[in-house]
Amino acid sequence: MNVRAAKGLRAFHLDRNALRRATNWLVGSPTGLVASAIVVGLGAGVGAVAFRYLILWFTVLFTGYQDYAGAGHVANPLIPFLGMWFVALTPVVGGLLYGPLTERFAREARGHGVPEVMLAVAERGGRIRPRVAVIKALASAICIGAGGSVGREGPIVQIGSALGSSIGQALGSSASRLRLLVACGAAGGISATFNAPIAGVLFGLELILRDFEAGSFGVVVLSSVAANIVGRAAFGTSPFLILPPFAVGSRWEFLLYAALGLLAGLAGVAFIKALYGLEDLVDRIWRGPEWLRPAVGGAALGLLLLALPQMYGVGYPVVEQAIGGRYGAWMLLLLLGGKVLATSLTIAIGGSGGVFAPSLFMGAMLGTAFGQVLHVVLPGTVSSPGAYGLVAMGAVFAAAARAPLTSAVIIFELTDEYRTILPLLFSIAIATGVSSVLARDTIYTLKLRRRGIDIGRPRLVSPLEGITVAEAMGPSPEPLLEEQVLRSVIERFAREHRDELPVISSAGDYRGTLTSQTVEQALRDNAFDDPIGSMVLATPTVASDENLESALRTLLRHDLAGLPVVGGDNNSVIGWLTHRDVLRAYRDWRMRRGSKESSP
Repeated sequence: MNVRAAKGLRAFHLDRNALRRATNWLVGSPTGLVASAIVVGLGAGVGAVAFRYLILWFTVLFTGYQDYAGAGHVANPLIPFLGMWFVALTPVVGGLLYGPLTERFAREARGHGVPEVMLAVAERGGRIRPRVAVIKALASAICIGAGGSVGREGPIVQIGSALGSSIGQALGSSASRLRLLVACGAAGGISATFNAPIAGVLFGLELILRDFEAGSFGVVVLSSVAANIVGRAAFGTSPFLILPPFAVGSRWEFLLYAALGLLAGLAGVAFIKALYGLEDLVDRIWRGPEWLRPAVGGAALGLLLLALPQMYGVGYPVVEQAIGGRYGAWMLLLLLGGKVLATSLTIAIGGSGGVFAPSLFMGAMLGTAFGQVLHVVLPGTVSSPGAYGLVAMGAVFAAAARAPLTSAVIIFELTDEYRTILPLLFSIAIATGVSSVLARDTIYTLKLRRRGIDIGRPRLVSPLEGITVAEAMGPSPEPLLEEQVLRSVIERFAREHRDELPVISSAGDYRGTLTSQTVEQALRDNAFDDPIGSMVLATPTVASDENLESALRTLLRHDLAGLPVVGGDNNSVIGWLTHRDVLRAYRDWRMRRGSKESSP
């Protein structure tokens, strides 16, 4: 070996050692965690800026306006020959774009996003697939730009959280640190997109991480501040919503704000019921492929937008106009009902977007209408109807999400209006109490409970949480094709002594499992020549990066002997997990732990 080659090899080893030391510092030291949190915050800030501009670009592309909700019944200047009727088509076109996108690349990008992040923190050790950030941003921008009546906060929380998780996974961080970086990403996203650094911190701690430990608080704060610096550089330092100044005219008004809190609590619970009720209805009705569902459902959404263009997209200009006194009480109530329907329909058909902005919209309409009625019934008592709209914005979100601290602070930071802080806190407390009495779950946790997951339960630390499914699973049995007839698979069951076998389509997509009980029943019915595709059970799957504690709950909840394990780019079946595999993994963990304890 010549001298030049030897020097090059030595330099290569030095570089590798330096990289290894840097990685160990980032993963194992407190200062490394601080550095990681700041990087996540900066990345979340850049992601928030890019996402807002992406929404703006698609909105202009579909409507010709930067925000069509405040424009009224006007034509798209890019296609004037369609007149105002173009708005009936935009959700259909948008659905044709984002429907296949989410179905093919990231199904968890559907919906309002925050429950998926909460699930990742509570059940999966903070693991979120890196591609989710890109797919969520693109799908949500198309959905909102094409008229989806949803908000930006759910997508940006999922985008920032996926970024934090991806960075943590790339570094090989522990599960506890990975969860913290996910919360940092969520806080950074909220902070940058709404110019609300304190609310970002509270959102990350109160809703995502669900603890307020001093160590967690400091790291999340750093991430939120870093993201806010990026957001302010792009959007300036002005409040997110520009509203007229308000004040409380009399101490007796607090009784009226108490009544407003009661109404807001009822409205928040009604929103939860409507959202999931309409989703259930669409699930029962729809029988086509999932990728087509947003486009077909978009036709109904388009008709609603044709009647009420104020429902188009996020709708913050309409909020400012309502609180500013542009609409009468009856119109405000119509807009309130329209928003509940439009947001619920957007989510039900498979749209991608958040529920925070719709909650603010509903609160603004409800509170301002309430204030206008009081202004007539009790002249001279009510200082300004808009003040009630401002307070109800926070109260309705607090009732829906049951996050009173985040609700109070984010309204203050969004509006830079401190004089209504006392009635705001008062109404939020009452609305949260009403919601707690009338509904067991929040708008976020109900989605998880419907999957059989209760993230609010007291949890014990289990060794299975530190073991992934990939470490414990066994090989997958050779799958059956759904086109095969029953006669051809009987021998497989008899030979392999299995209770179920996976079934795939000719394209390789997982369809479910065929069980020995189903085969026995079909034999009694003399269905020897029937294709097995009609006999397949929709067995749930587990991800290869999921922890064993979560996978075992799925096994027990569905009373199954085994579960297919999916992974890879196309979520194909890569393994099989049984109760025996779980026990074997636990035994190996005990043996490793025992050897470590006995070693000097």
